[in-house]
Amino acid sequence: MFDPVLLRTFVTVAETLNFTATGQLLGLSQPTVSQQIRKLEGAAGRTLVLRDTREVRLTDNGDAMLGFARSILAAHDQASSYFTGSAMRGRLRFGSADDLALTQLPQILRDFRQLYPHINLELTVNQSGFLTRRLLAGQLDLVFVKQEPDIPGGRLVRRDRLVWVGHRNLSVEAGQPVPLITYQAPSLSRTAAITALESVGRTWRITCNVREINGVLAATRAGIGIAAFPQSLIPPDLMQLPASVELPELGDIDFRLLDNPTSAREPIDALAGAIVARQSQVAPTV
Repeated sequence: MFDPVLLRTFVTVAETLNFTATGQLLGLSQPTVSQQIRKLEGAAGRTLVLRDTREVRLTDNGDAMLGFARSILAAHDQASSYFTGSAMRGRLRFGSADDLALTQLPQILRDFRQLYPHINLELTVNQSGFLTRRLLAGQLDLVFVKQEPDIPGGRLVRRDRLVWVGHRNLSVEAGQPVPLITYQAPSLSRTAAITALESVGRTWRITCNVREINGVLAATRAGIGIAAFPQSLIPPDLMQLPASVELPELGDIDFRLLDNPTSAREPIDALAGAIVARQSQVAPTV
């Protein structure tokens, strides 16, 4: 009933309260703006805009039409995006290590779903080892995981450093067992922490054993112990322990994409490309 072109002009007039400014924003002449408003008023059978030499204002019917117009245009834009988007179809079973899901990944996935509305994206969040095993079993198509450096295969997104992280008020005393917050075994960061400490003869004790990143963060924020954490993912309320604590280096860690060679390539390549483009730019915080 109501032409979206006319509605968009009307909304712009309502927002600017100026026919000349509306024309400039929409690339229309002022007479064309006036003509489109008259056409919309004709379709509605009501006066929507009052205009004199001093001001432009909406009538009560104009205020009502503004709400309807915004809803109609929003629905129109969503439908247009859906039907003019990529024709790529199918299913993409994607897995991400839970701490990597704290990066820009949620925004990347939102953008991906909007760009490829016909792809059925199934997300699994877990530890890297679990996801890798599911990939090898053919249960996932693409995974974003942490690995030791230079392991062959897959696509390197970024290399990071594992560092010791703790609460600002926590002190690690020399000669005392190091209080560790770790994932349950098997875990890359757990193995790195214990191996590094034992290589320099430091004793340690596990003060918190967790299954997911939220547990690591909660325990570290509570000052229960320290954790091995990718340097780029340190949240602002925690800190990398200084060299004066005299803890051993933990080494590097790779953020890597692994894919199932038997899965459809087009969806995998599209999402992998988006992750590489965004994740390699900046190290975000949580």
